[in-house]
Amino acid sequence: MIERLIKAAGSRPRGKVRRWPLAPSVRRLRMMLLVIAIAFSMAAGRALQVQALDATAEAEKAADQMTVSRPLPAIRGSITDRFGDVLAYTEPTVRVIADPMMIQTNGKFAEKMTENDKQKAAVAPGLISEILARHLGGEAATYLPQVTRPNSRYVILAKKVSSATFQSISSEMTAAKLIGLYRETAPTRRYPNGTLASNVIGFVNEEGTAAGGLEVALNKSLSGKDGREVYDSSPNGKIPLGDYVLTPPVNGKSYELTLDSGLQWQTEQLLANQVRIGNHIAATAVVLSVKTGEVLSMANYPTFDSNDPGSGKAADLGNRAITSAYEPGSVQKVLSFAAMLDSGLITPDTVLTVPPSVKSGDFSITDAFSHGKVDMTATGILAKSSNIGTLLLARGMKKEKLVEYLRSFGLGQRTGIGLPGEGTGSLPGATMPDYTRDSVAFGMGLSVTAIQEAAAIAAIANRGVYNRPTLIRSVTAADGTKTSADRPEPRRVVSPKTATQVAEMMEQVVANSVTGVFTVDGYRTAAKTGTAYRVDPACKCYKGLFTSTIGFGPLEDPEILVYVVVETRTKAAQARAPCRPVYADILRLALPRYGVPLSPTKSVKKPLFG
Repeated sequence: MIERLIKAAGSRPRGKVRRWPLAPSVRRLRMMLLVIAIAFSMAAGRALQVQALDATAEAEKAADQMTVSRPLPAIRGSITDRFGDVLAYTEPTVRVIADPMMIQTNGKFAEKMTENDKQKAAVAPGLISEILARHLGGEAATYLPQVTRPNSRYVILAKKVSSATFQSISSEMTAAKLIGLYRETAPTRRYPNGTLASNVIGFVNEEGTAAGGLEVALNKSLSGKDGREVYDSSPNGKIPLGDYVLTPPVNGKSYELTLDSGLQWQTEQLLANQVRIGNHIAATAVVLSVKTGEVLSMANYPTFDSNDPGSGKAADLGNRAITSAYEPGSVQKVLSFAAMLDSGLITPDTVLTVPPSVKSGDFSITDAFSHGKVDMTATGILAKSSNIGTLLLARGMKKEKLVEYLRSFGLGQRTGIGLPGEGTGSLPGATMPDYTRDSVAFGMGLSVTAIQEAAAIAAIANRGVYNRPTLIRSVTAADGTKTSADRPEPRRVVSPKTATQVAEMMEQVVANSVTGVFTVDGYRTAAKTGTAYRVDPACKCYKGLFTSTIGFGPLEDPEILVYVVVETRTKAAQARAPCRPVYADILRLALPRYGVPLSPTKSVKKPLFG
């Protein structure tokens, strides 16, 4: 070959064309050929390395570039009420995602676009925008900037889209031979009843994070365990015959609550109406099954919609029935009298001379009703809610014994109901000053939560046996296996005789009511009211009141307990007693709803004064 080149070079025609010396031309040709030979050698060596020596490593690298790994979220378990009505469930929705670069290049990233590709890519954004508008709503012009966003491969077009809707979008894309849209599984938590029991249930936000209520408390078991799919992918999507590995998700457990959604709704409406007409701050109601401790209703107002928690106020997203601690006022006298009766200190007929006032520490204690020196029975002291009579009787009881009884009723500790943020309230120790003991006896100097006080008084209704309040009836696993929830062992706190005596003393509150506001036609019931000053967190001073009413029925065999607490702005609300009509209305609804038989006997007034 070299000889022919030399010969050809030597046979060039002569003339005015400049001639190059022969030797330099030959050297240049030789150098050029040497460079070409080296280049071919290097290419051949690299091919040998890739195809033979490093074949496995290179294949794994290529596979990694083609492999896509996506999580498969588990379906969160549902929450239902005691009758199976759905309170929270998960809808299998998706996010619709656009890949603008894929749309703009017709999927040709590494290879050159043909004229046909360019034509398709030019019209694709408009066509895709029209498809999106048809199925997702809105105008095509709204989606166009999103599907043409420069230098982007990930744009969220819509959230909470049903799987069926995305399937329709996908089918139309396929028919039009368009690419660049895909979905991400993103289940949406739904609360079909909006505000109903929202303070108990809580909510799950858009990121899938549980926030508040049972959603947080049961989050681990509700969530289940996510799965994963790993598959081979190309610029045009999943490769049909490529590798595919599926780890299926394990769906979360579902919970049946003790709540009665119908009674819950009625309770919430009654509370809301009372707060609005009285311009009160807030209200709470707890309805318990006396014999089991099951919470039939736990209502709060103001409240929020679990589907849209962002529209609610921060103060209303919690559950006041378990978090708000307050002085219980005269409702506490029920427990004080139970302790004194059970310890043998008094009987219902014990007569005490009650003065118009009494000194306690640096304060002079009076009663809410004006009177001079008067003889009253223990029943009368409770029924008329005499602070003076109560503290004078309680002074005959050792402080450590009183504290022991109150703790056995669950005060000063969480009930363990299983909701986040539950408060303990506060209960002074046995070394409390005498004036604190006086205050505790008639409902000041300590604090409780609504669920604590409801459970404590329910022990009186339940013939002296305390049941820890519960919200869970049963649990259903992903495979459909249903098991009853564990129930804590009940405990006796006072004797059956004591409990019956206290209940009959409470009945006199109803029997001696002039207005008849506590009366539930056809049933003998027991009730007690409470009023205590409210501590305003802004000024850290007393401002407004906590008023409350608690009661149960029927007296012969108690089934249902209702406790209503209203937080008022001013002391003037005391005269209006906002809790009483709400309490009675709830009890009137609950007793017949659960088929509780009417009382076979009528209540009898007992002497209140000696």
